[in-house]
Amino acid sequence: MGTRNKVLVAGASGLIGVAAIESFLSAGWDVVGVSRRKPVLPSGKGFEFVSVDLRDEKAARDALSALSDITHVAYAAIYENSDALVSGWSNADQIEVNNAMLRNVIEPLISGKSALKHVSILQGTKAYGVHLHPIAIPARESDPRDDHANFFFDQQDYVRDTAKKYGFTYTVLRPQLVTGKTPGALNVLPAIGVYAAIRREKGEAFGFPGGPSFVWEMADADLVGQVMAWAAQSPQAANEIFNVTNGDVFEWRSVWPAMAKTLGVKAGGDEPTSVTEYILDNADVWAKIVARYDLASGDLRSFVGQGDQHADFAFASGAPAGPVAFVSTVKLRKAGFNAAVDTQDAFCDALQSFIDRKLLPPAL
Repeated sequence: MGTRNKVLVAGASGLIGVAAIESFLSAGWDVVGVSRRKPVLPSGKGFEFVSVDLRDEKAARDALSALSDITHVAYAAIYENSDALVSGWSNADQIEVNNAMLRNVIEPLISGKSALKHVSILQGTKAYGVHLHPIAIPARESDPRDDHANFFFDQQDYVRDTAKKYGFTYTVLRPQLVTGKTPGALNVLPAIGVYAAIRREKGEAFGFPGGPSFVWEMADADLVGQVMAWAAQSPQAANEIFNVTNGDVFEWRSVWPAMAKTLGVKAGGDEPTSVTEYILDNADVWAKIVARYDLASGDLRSFVGQGDQHADFAFASGAPAGPVAFVSTVKLRKAGFNAAVDTQDAFCDALQSFIDRKLLPPAL
C-alpha cells in the first residue's frame, strides 16, 4: 500500500479554498489548510490547519518544510488590492506578490525528499483578457496566450517547469465568475444579500442595480472544489488546462426574482445604483438590522469582502455594455468531469446558507 494522499489547500479561508477542503474531506483525503486565519467550514468538519501569511517567504518555509508527506497541492490563494480591485489586476507589484506566494508554497515542499504528485492552480477568464477587451466566443483552452500583464501565465510557467523538474503533474483551472457559501473575498452574494436587506429595511423594492442586460456563465465554488478533487487524481487532468462553468447560462435580471424570494424581499424595477456606494452610505442601517436579528455579520467589511466592488463590475454598473464572456467546457467534459449545477439554484442555496448561519436576516 502506497502513502496516503494528503492535500495542502493554500488559500484555505477563501471562497474556493473552503469548497476545495470540503470536497477533499468528502472524498476521504487527509487535508492541511493553509491561510492566515482558519476558516469555519459550512459542514462543521475538522481538518489540520497551519496559519501562515504566504507573502512571508521565511514564515512559509518554516511552516511548510515540516510537511514532508504532502502529495497534492490545491492552490487557491490570491492577493488582491482591496482599494482598487479591477485596476489592481494589471499592477506589477500585485503580480509579483502573487508569483512569490505560489513559490513560497511549492519551494518548501520540494526542498527535501518530495512526496509531491500533483499541483492545481486557478486562473479564470482574465487569462483570456476578459477584463481588457472582447474575447473569442467561446474561449478555448487551446487559444493563443493573450498578451497582457498578469500573474496567471507566470504561475503556469513556474508550475510547468517545476513539475517537469521534480516529476509531479499539474492542472490549470479557469472558472468563470465564482460564487458560493463563503463570506468575504470576491463573492458577490453577500453584497447582494446586504443590499437586499437594507432595501427592505428602508421600504425600498429590490430592483436590479446594474447596467445593460447581458448573458453570462458562472461557476459555483462547490463545483470548482469538486473539479480540484477530480483533477488531483485523474490521469486525463495531468498537465492540462480546463475551463470550468456550471454548465448553463444566466442573465442577472432573470435570476433576480428567485433571489428576492429566498431573501424575503419584494423584487422591483431597475434601480441603477453602485452597490459599493449604497452599502457604504447605509452602513448605519445594516448595523440596525444586525442588532435586531442578532446577526453574526456585524463586521460588514469582513462579511462582504470585496464582493461589493466585484458586484458593480459583474453587473456592468455604469458600463455601456456587459462583458461578453463565454468559455467552452467541452474539454473538461470529454476528460471525464460531467457534474453540473443550476446557476439560479446555486445563488439561492448560498443565500439561504447565509440566512441559516445568521449572516443575513431571515426571509419574513
